[in-house]
Amino acid sequence: MAQTPESSAEANAYTPTYDEIFPELVPTSRVPSQWPAKTNPKIKSSTCTQVFTVPLEERRFKEINEHSFGDESQTEQAKICKEIMQRNGVSIEVSLAKDQSLTVVIHGKDQMVMKARREIMAKLQTQANITLRIPREHHRFLLGPKGKRLHQLELDTATKITIPRPDENQDAIRITGTKEGIERAKHEIQIISDEQAKLAFERLPVSYIYHPFICGPNNSYIDKLRSETGAKINVPPPVIMKDEIVLSGEKEGVMKCKDAIMKIYQEKKRKCQTVSVEVRKSQHKYIIGPRGSGIQEILEKTGVSVEVPNQDNVETITLRGEQDKLGPALTMVYRKANSVIFSEVQAPAWLHRYVIGKKGENVRKITSEFPKVHIEFTEGQDKIQVEGPPEEVNEAVTELEKIVKNLKKTMDFSEVAINQKFHKHIIGKAGQNITRIKNETGCAIKIPSDAENSDIIRIEGDPAGVKQAKRELEEMASRMENEKTRDVIIEQRFHRTIIGARGEKIKEIKDKHNLYDVQITFPDQGKKSDVVTLRGPKADVDRSYKVLQNLQQEMAVSSYQASVHIFKDFHKNIIGKGGANIRKIREETDTKIDLPSENSESDVIVITGKKENVEQAKRKIEDIQKELANIKEVSLDIPHKLHNSIIGAKGRLIRSIMEECGDVIIRFPPEGTTQDKVIIRGPKNDVENAKRQLLELANEKQASNFTAEIRAKAEYHRFLIGRAGSNIRKVREKTGARVIFPGTEDSDQEVITIIGKQESVEQAKKELEVLIKNLDNIVESEMHVDPKHHRYFVARRGEVLRQIADEYGGVTVSFPRSGVKSDKVTIKGSKDCVEGAKKRIQEIVDDLEAQVTVECVIPQQYHRTVMGRNGANVQEITKTYEVGIKFPDRPSQENQTNGNMVNGVEGEGDQADKSPKKSDVIIITGKPENCENAKEALLELVPVTEEIKIPFDMHRFIIGAQGKDVRAMMRQYEVNISIPPSEDKNDTVKVTGPPSHVRKALKGLEDKVNKLEAEAEDRALKSYQTSVEVDEEYHPKIIGRRGANVKILRDDFKVNIQFPRKDDENQRLITITGYENDAEAAKEEILKIVRGYEEQTTVECEIDQRIHPRIIGQKGRNIRRIMDQYKVDIRMPRANDNPDIIVISGDEDACYDCKDHLLNLQEEYLQDVIDREMLQELTRPPTKYQNENKRDDINKGFVVANAPWDKHIPDTASTEEFPSFGAVVAPKANTAWGPLRPSKR
Repeated sequence: MAQTPESSAEANAYTPTYDEIFPELVPTSRVPSQWPAKTNPKIKSSTCTQVFTVPLEERRFKEINEHSFGDESQTEQAKICKEIMQRNGVSIEVSLAKDQSLTVVIHGKDQMVMKARREIMAKLQTQANITLRIPREHHRFLLGPKGKRLHQLELDTATKITIPRPDENQDAIRITGTKEGIERAKHEIQIISDEQAKLAFERLPVSYIYHPFICGPNNSYIDKLRSETGAKINVPPPVIMKDEIVLSGEKEGVMKCKDAIMKIYQEKKRKCQTVSVEVRKSQHKYIIGPRGSGIQEILEKTGVSVEVPNQDNVETITLRGEQDKLGPALTMVYRKANSVIFSEVQAPAWLHRYVIGKKGENVRKITSEFPKVHIEFTEGQDKIQVEGPPEEVNEAVTELEKIVKNLKKTMDFSEVAINQKFHKHIIGKAGQNITRIKNETGCAIKIPSDAENSDIIRIEGDPAGVKQAKRELEEMASRMENEKTRDVIIEQRFHRTIIGARGEKIKEIKDKHNLYDVQITFPDQGKKSDVVTLRGPKADVDRSYKVLQNLQQEMAVSSYQASVHIFKDFHKNIIGKGGANIRKIREETDTKIDLPSENSESDVIVITGKKENVEQAKRKIEDIQKELANIKEVSLDIPHKLHNSIIGAKGRLIRSIMEECGDVIIRFPPEGTTQDKVIIRGPKNDVENAKRQLLELANEKQASNFTAEIRAKAEYHRFLIGRAGSNIRKVREKTGARVIFPGTEDSDQEVITIIGKQESVEQAKKELEVLIKNLDNIVESEMHVDPKHHRYFVARRGEVLRQIADEYGGVTVSFPRSGVKSDKVTIKGSKDCVEGAKKRIQEIVDDLEAQVTVECVIPQQYHRTVMGRNGANVQEITKTYEVGIKFPDRPSQENQTNGNMVNGVEGEGDQADKSPKKSDVIIITGKPENCENAKEALLELVPVTEEIKIPFDMHRFIIGAQGKDVRAMMRQYEVNISIPPSEDKNDTVKVTGPPSHVRKALKGLEDKVNKLEAEAEDRALKSYQTSVEVDEEYHPKIIGRRGANVKILRDDFKVNIQFPRKDDENQRLITITGYENDAEAAKEEILKIVRGYEEQTTVECEIDQRIHPRIIGQKGRNIRRIMDQYKVDIRMPRANDNPDIIVISGDEDACYDCKDHLLNLQEEYLQDVIDREMLQELTRPPTKYQNENKRDDINKGFVVANAPWDKHIPDTASTEEFPSFGAVVAPKANTAWGPLRPSKR
């Protein structure tokens, strides 16, 4: 198309650019301000994530398998993590690596993450501790302001650092935590200390990969530098991987040391090269060697450093050194890696215990011949693993294969499924049945316990014996299958009636109803149970159940009882001539009437039968009595508080009145009520007599409750009561009144209450007033006491005198002052109290005169043990036997050395040998018999030492965590338990203490060992392992939503179910661990589930992927509703599948119905998607490409080139330019929208 001149000129005209019209402002030089410029603070993330690893050897809970589904809430480890998460507000994820080490991931706020990391390492990782000596003047720098520096150091290193208090005068700092944490903390503390020391300090930037060359083999170079320069050299531990070496000390030595280290560093940095080799992770430990000795040996012989990775999944080992030395070092690495090989011997899992032999005899024989070989039996696996040097492993494998071959020829096994309810009958009473089968066949028969909930009985032994035992067990089970057990509830009171004398009644019932094959078991009378067990053929058991039920109902109806009181004289009239009356009543009422025997004192007639018949018989009997005698009934009002005293102990008093008054009947209100009415029934004259006696007795009881009070000083009460209550007892016996003194809780401590008859109370009151008056008369008396006994009375701050004063009304006893030669003792107080005190003092003096002194010889070394803590043992003996015990003073060192010197010669002379040492003699003072008893008690406290054999591998369980358990046992039995050091591997445990305590402690240790052995045996049984291969597509179905299905399996069968990890070779293998029977049952259940899924129909349905989110719904609600509605399983496409194909599994009809439903949803949703896309297309703004060929005749006005509005405008409807949150979109190589940066010229 030809252009017009105007348009051609316009095209050729110059168009200014955006940068020319709007040039960038030229930066001007700023005048420095006197105020600091405001800077925007850097925004730092408030959360962080930390990852760390706990090696297998440092795990505290090694027995836990973290890869089981559904059981995390039950493990101690999971509980600990949950508590830490809640306490610190962080999230914690724990996973188990292939080498059984734990990887822990913590996410949360920075400070909380550090705190949680420290707590986890303290709880999940075994703790070690070291002591580090740091000058006391540096401790404050370790603490920091308000202890913040120490707190931060503990968080960073996950350790507990204990710094002594300023007043303790110690410089030892204790660090507790993991090995890695302790090394880091030790390193940081040493740096802080060195920085504060008044010495030179240098931090050398040396890469950690060259630290081995600077340290030398076994730190030989670094030790040499230390000795030559005197400087302290702190090289970070290899686990820290820190690129520095810290020097401190005298300046000259530090500089000399620095030059030497930097020279080595520069030389190695220039000459060293690296070689990387792949070595299996399991072989790394043989290259490292014990405590790194293997790596140090390679470094010493070749000068090459070997770097072994710490990561679990990295197998690459790096060799660093000079070119010509890498070859020999590589050879040594391979030689060490291959110094140990693994081999397997195929043997069925059930044969393992026979391969091991009785008490490990077979395996012990092999390991004694080949000591470097390790043989491992894994529960549930049909193989035996052998580890060790190649030549010994091959020979050990040959020996094991011979044993397995012989066992396979002579041994066999079989399993019989018998319902668990029959197991106890197969075992028989006291194991008779199963023992007989074992003896006849010579086989081992394993019957699962009730807790295992398994039907499988396992037979092992000789093939012929196994077949015979299996046949007998199946025959027993077949017989019992046709039997039935049923319980019937019959009240125990009917049992004796149903059984009859010598079982005749129950035999009659069996004969009548043809129930010969039914075994009827009644409970023992002592158990008070109503359950009767029936066992036998099904039909017969059901018939016998109905018979017994009907019999019980009949007996219950006809067993109503009532009692009627009939005067004894009228019993013969009730019976009638030849029993005519009683027989007539029985026949008319169909009841059983029991009368007491002639010799019996009872007048009660018991009637048994149906309720209405019993009441009718009761009326007939009472009518006979009324016709024969004039019966009267009266009621009296007697205060209810007197009822118990009138009735008397066990009703004796009221019974005597009833008998005296012609056997009248007297009825009191029920106990606990406040009713006063008492009913008397009987012949008129007898009733009047009983009424008179009751009123007299009531008045007497009312009179005997007279009360009076008297006041006396509280300090007089002891004297009024007398020693052992002698004084007050005399008053009671003389007057018959009861005297009550105030208790400790009473507010008025001076009131004494007297209860009884009025004249008795008045007499007792006069007696007490006389005693009180005598106590108020103060007198002073003297007595003579030999001065040699004075010390006894005034010793222990006058304790004896205080006791006498308390006991005798507060008398004052004065002994002569110390140094005054007098035997006169003055006693001041009331007359009776003074006399009592004089008598008591004289008794004490007589006892002191009769005292003797006995020597008890116990070696000095046991005295502290005999005394007990704070002298508790001796105090108890002196209090019990009323003796004085004096221990000798501890001899000085000089006396101990020369104690047995006779005439300058040690141990010379017979007398020196026979006479005990003075320091061993304990003096006992008191009465002769008390001294001898105290001496025996002291000798019983002399410690003895007994030994007990406890297997070495159980010592750690006896000791407990940080010695807690063994300390608890020592406190419980009051003994000392000495366990040999672990390096001795000695089984002998020594128990020291008093003989009786030692015996109890030995019994406690034996019980604990038995318990540990039982637990170990149970763990061994519980570690049985089996596996099953299941197609991967069924794994999610077996697991269930959030592990629900696998949790049910674990709970039902009490097993641990482990699914393969992503990096496992066999992704089909599911491993089950638990008791053998439970694991096999769980395996069968999984296979049953899989078979159910395999039988299902699978239908593919093509649904446009754009509407998949609509079908799934928010959080999967829509798709779950569809699956529940049609009872099918719907699987959405995965990454590598066709994105439009949805797979439906389930019943054939249900699958096709669901498919139709999904297609209908597609039609409904797809139209909405198409409409939305068209709307987006219509609302999208036009681009420059759409206007490229359009003619624009409109005057454009002022035009600017390369302006921002000419650039590509972002499309807000595009998911690429504006992706949704969380979506992953490939980056688009577009220029930025906005002005271009000015180009540098």
